[in-house]
Amino acid sequence: MSLYTGLTQLSNDSPQKHFTRRTLLPVKKNAVWQIASGFVITYTYLEDGTTVALGLWGPGDVVGEVLSKMKPYRMECLTKVEATVLPVNDWHQLTQTLLCHIQQAEELMVIRSHKKVETMLIQLLGWLSKKFGSEVEQGRLIDMRLTHEDLAALISSTRVTITRLLGQLEQEGLIDRLPLHRIIVRQEDIWYYEI
Repeated sequence: MSLYTGLTQLSNDSPQKHFTRRTLLPVKKNAVWQIASGFVITYTYLEDGTTVALGLWGPGDVVGEVLSKMKPYRMECLTKVEATVLPVNDWHQLTQTLLCHIQQAEELMVIRSHKKVETMLIQLLGWLSKKFGSEVEQGRLIDMRLTHEDLAALISSTRVTITRLLGQLEQEGLIDRLPLHRIIVRQEDIWYYEI
């Protein structure tokens, strides 16, 4: 259940906009985007060009530059996205949104704090399956079309390492990889698994 359910009245006043995969949501001053469908990754860059993922957001979530101090701040659509602009000035639910952003940042911080990349990836897959996954016969489907590079950015790793580890997890029977970068997490307790 989303923490943003109180925003539906505000979003009815503004028309939904449609965005294609890999496009950027435009930055709006004093406004945020509420995602109706699809998935968005927020990120920034370090001085050396390294991408740093700030969060991963789905239906009901709210993203926007006004919620971050990072410069640059990018909001990239990982899938087709429908979103609505919500002005912050008229918004009474800002506290709830800030709490959700803080909670998600803490969850990702803990995932990134593990010493081994293998553990970080397992924790990330478990988190993704709980937050965004849907129940299927074989486990929980993460239908976000996250590329290996996207997963690497979320845990500050490399695409090559993620590709190797996903192959290893698949061989061990913990995940199934499907076309279009979709993943089925076969065991709900994958986040407790130690390599």
